[in-house]
Amino acid sequence: MKTALVWFRRDLRSVDHAALSHALTQFERVHCAFVFDTAILDALPSRCDRRVEFIWHSVVELDGALAELAAAAGVQGAGLIVVHGRADDEIPALARELGVQAVLANRDYEPEALARDARVAQRLAADGIAFRAFKDQVVFECDEVLTREGRPFSVYTPYRNAWRRRLEPAHLAPFPVAPHAHRLAPRPSARQTMPTLAALGFERTDLTGLRLPTGMRGGQALADDFIGRIARYREARDYPARKGVSYLSVHLRFGTVSVRELYARALAEGSDGAQCWVDELIWREFFQMILWHHPQVVDASFRPEYDRVRWEDDPASFAAWQEGRTGYPIVDAGMRQLRQSGYMHNRLRMVTASFLTKDLGIDWRLGERHFAALLNDYDLAANNGGWQWAASTGCDAQPYFRIFNPVTQSERFDPTGDFIRRYVPELARVPTRYIHAPWLMSAADQAAAGVRIGRDYPAPLVDHAAARQRTLARYAVVKG
Repeated sequence: MKTALVWFRRDLRSVDHAALSHALTQFERVHCAFVFDTAILDALPSRCDRRVEFIWHSVVELDGALAELAAAAGVQGAGLIVVHGRADDEIPALARELGVQAVLANRDYEPEALARDARVAQRLAADGIAFRAFKDQVVFECDEVLTREGRPFSVYTPYRNAWRRRLEPAHLAPFPVAPHAHRLAPRPSARQTMPTLAALGFERTDLTGLRLPTGMRGGQALADDFIGRIARYREARDYPARKGVSYLSVHLRFGTVSVRELYARALAEGSDGAQCWVDELIWREFFQMILWHHPQVVDASFRPEYDRVRWEDDPASFAAWQEGRTGYPIVDAGMRQLRQSGYMHNRLRMVTASFLTKDLGIDWRLGERHFAALLNDYDLAANNGGWQWAASTGCDAQPYFRIFNPVTQSERFDPTGDFIRRYVPELARVPTRYIHAPWLMSAADQAAAGVRIGRDYPAPLVDHAAARQRTLARYAVVKG
């Protein structure tokens, strides 16, 4: 009997799933597995990580969903085989144990994932087992959207235009799973256990208190809510105090929602807001493409000449930025939101990244790593692309001489200071006319607001105008 193993990774759903659909239509018996990969988990800095708990809850839901699909098709005892260990050891061993002819998975584009998959494929091949990978987390991957000269794009807008020209309804067609669920195989008796979070070596976090819904149900609920207000996306998306964005980034990261379904729903809605959001999804694919073609961007500037920039060695200022103690309220509010919740509004990701690199003059790589450690939705391609954009070192980046003014950004995108007051409560009583630059208050105003600048809330780390001039001088090395 032709048997396959589907290896779930960043695709934690039982619907519209490319690898699972291909397995169910091409094999008679299909096992499903997920590995809590110690090569990834052991490298995390904390045993209390919201992302691990998000994955764990999503895996538990996926196990139940697969069991329900199989039971509805008359198969009892199916579900997800969950393993804790190194994926490049566990998947070949499990494939041998199950006697499969092939392992199927959805493709990952990060350099370390590609190297892992190559090792797994090599070990499987030694046992006569095929490894097959499918496109699932993007609509167009790798070199599917190229310039007329056959080269990868390095500027977003022409990439987006080419992406849209190429799109056809078939690209968004779902991969069927339920009609073929009778081919899901029961789990072996020795593979029935779902490890607890504690068994994986991790503690529960504040995920529930943050009201971040997990798994397929959580992703679907957020998608349904967003589609109902997507028409207002363009005008609402930049204001962190408003409910203007989708909040789907973590679900896209771990594949608890289908990107094809999201594109299809947005395009069907058809409003200007929906088209704007589709453009944001295309940014995600653009950065995935850049990472695949240019893996050196993980550690180096996309534009090599920018590696000549000499960054400041200032651990104290970096720590103040990390902790939300810069003295610029909008920067501090964004950094505290990240520390408290693992989320940061996209406008504030740009503002805080610009402040680190162009006000403090600190290497973008340090900021990128800090975000990587804390963001629930951390995605290497998007995080790296965003940081290099802000630092002006990346493809299609903000020109180095365009430097966000944190005060004017605050005045424009949090005009009444509601977001600032939520995350910087020591400024709660500061009048709106001073909330964006509280150091301008007189001593009497500070007393009336119950905050003394320099004691209860820090004075600005730097003067923005002076920092701007230092940045222009710092980046002058790229002119030649």
